Amino acid sequence: MGHRTRWEYLRVIYERYRQAGRKGKQAILNEFCTNTGYHRKYAIRLLNGPPPGKKAPRKARRRGQSYGHEVISILTAVWEAAGYPWSVRLKALLPLWMPWVRKRFRVRPEIERQLLAISARQMDRRLKEKKGVLQRRLYGRTKPGTLLKHHIPVKTDSWDVHQPGFSEIDLVSHSGDSADGEFAHSLTLTDIHTTWTEPRAVLGRGQARVLAALAEIREGLPFPLLGVDSDNGSEFINWHLKGWCDQRQIQFTRGRPYKKDDNAHVEQKNWTHVRKILGWERYDSPAAVDAINDLYRNELRLWLNLYLPSVKLVKKVRVGSKVRRRYDAPQTPLERVAASPEGVPERVAELQRLMKSLDPFELGRRIDRKLERIYKLANRRLSPKRPEKQGTRTREDGCGKAAPWKSKKHFSTPLGNPAHTAGFPLSHSRGGDGPTVTFQMSRR
Repeated sequence: MGHRTRWEYLRVIYERYRQAGRKGKQAILNEFCTNTGYHRKYAIRLLNGPPPGKKAPRKARRRGQSYGHEVISILTAVWEAAGYPWSVRLKALLPLWMPWVRKRFRVRPEIERQLLAISARQMDRRLKEKKGVLQRRLYGRTKPGTLLKHHIPVKTDSWDVHQPGFSEIDLVSHSGDSADGEFAHSLTLTDIHTTWTEPRAVLGRGQARVLAALAEIREGLPFPLLGVDSDNGSEFINWHLKGWCDQRQIQFTRGRPYKKDDNAHVEQKNWTHVRKILGWERYDSPAAVDAINDLYRNELRLWLNLYLPSVKLVKKVRVGSKVRRRYDAPQTPLERVAASPEGVPERVAELQRLMKSLDPFELGRRIDRKLERIYKLANRRLSPKRPEKQGTRTREDGCGKAAPWKSKKHFSTPLGNPAHTAGFPLSHSRGGDGPTVTFQMSRR
């Protein structure tokens, strides 16, 4: 019996089967299975389904919204206040910030329960309309150093450390549109194991100034500094830094020339902890450097290391032509330091007391106020030009939706709308993920 014959046979017995009683249906079903060779369960589905040649109407199953406007508005406010973190980090951040969220938004128990229950994937869906993309441009000012290259080993393997202290260092230029003269740089140190990050501003790239900034960072770390890995710039490859590391038994290594991925951890923090905060303006005065350091040493250091969880890459798994990355649970740098036996107990205890006593929302406002002052110290003549338009202006505020341009400032702040200048690209990276690539917000 061919396919067409089976369907003709089904049309003949379909109505007879539907009108028969229990015993009659059993007899018809046995006959139908014998003649067609169909499996009994498949035959039952055909005879109990829609008439042959007609499709059963599908019932649209619409799931009601589980989270109301109040939940999403509070979630959005926390997301903006935390500097637009990836959804997995945002979910880990909510329990940590909940005492201040309750106080600030007067959250009812039901709303708090929903905030803590919402999944990271659902956060991505609800925040999708608020995510935007802006272009960015980077100015590299690193010049290769030739001294001591053969004395400083090249680190070519991946970091596999299980204790804090081994770090990467790099400089970020604040030269604006011109590399002439002396201007400020941000020295960034990132610990591999804990993702603890410390920036310091220096005027110029002088070896002595860079070394002094690194020594200051070392004194403030909540763990001993065991190793530094740098690029091949002359500000790092010099006798000053090598001798300083040798005296303190600090391992000193360097990456391969022209291979920025060798310093992927600190390159990521250059974007999230420096460039997104200060933008691309030119700062070339001692007053500007002092103001930036006042921010780096105090509010920004605490806000980034005590209140913002990050994820770390655990392993990569190749599935066909794709590489799937697996990450650990989000934790703040302070939590990773506290869980490590190498942390300095007195400094860790002091930082934990600070974390409980400070309000991250108030800390963010203080950061905004200091950034206002820093921005006024920028050299406007040599900073990137901004579009000049009269009347009402709109911009992409990093949330995918046009918002009024309330001022002419174009630097990003932790609590303010993120974009630097309209036309500069904004991408988000996963703070603290092991070697990662900066990617555009969708999210990781």
